[in-house]
Amino acid sequence: MADPRRNPSRPELRLVLAVSLDGRLAPAEGGAAQLGGSGDRQVLEEALAWADAALVGAQTLRRHGSTCLIHRPSLLEARRRQGRSLQPIAIAVSRSGRLPAALPFFRQPLVRWLLQPASEPPAEPAVGFERHLPLRSWGQALEALGGLGLRRLVVLGGAQLASSLAAEDLLDELQLTVCPRLLGGSHGWLPAEARVAPQARAGWRLVEHRALPGDELLLRWRRPEDQGATS
Repeated sequence: MADPRRNPSRPELRLVLAVSLDGRLAPAEGGAAQLGGSGDRQVLEEALAWADAALVGAQTLRRHGSTCLIHRPSLLEARRRQGRSLQPIAIAVSRSGRLPAALPFFRQPLVRWLLQPASEPPAEPAVGFERHLPLRSWGQALEALGGLGLRRLVVLGGAQLASSLAAEDLLDELQLTVCPRLLGGSHGWLPAEARVAPQARAGWRLVEHRALPGDELLLRWRRPEDQGATS
């Protein structure tokens, strides 16, 4: 079987997360951690400006209410000069296809697509999404997104979405902002039960490390097969 990670027709995937010193996304009691400060916001917007679209899990949207936007004028102007939309497309990944209509997400100034397992069709058409795509497999879904002109995707979480992509070795890059907090508990950026593809367990290459305001640290790794890719 062809390796979907090396399929040139699929987009490049960059996982972008803020994590605690002990690798947690949320406090032990659960809920949204709001880990990143101004430094994390800076590199997050840079990643969004790089991307054509952002994948975000439905539970993350329910917990936070909205997705991330680019606010920095220089990044918006650069996208405008390139003939790109000001914001990357937001692609919600949801089993049910149902998100509360009252979420601020549906009032944000961006294009919204829905990616939903094909085995679980919605009881009624999903409202608030410009495009509804089936998720039969990640390889098929990414190839379809590539066919729609998407070449660069950021993955904004949550942990279940990250683990499903790591299980199939589909993450090309990890961008982690390490924040000066200890949270404890079980809410790691990969769940304890996550199964990572054997070929993805080692061999990551550090391509950037940058001290950020607020004692935060940006760490960015790529797969060695991607040494010639544009960053």
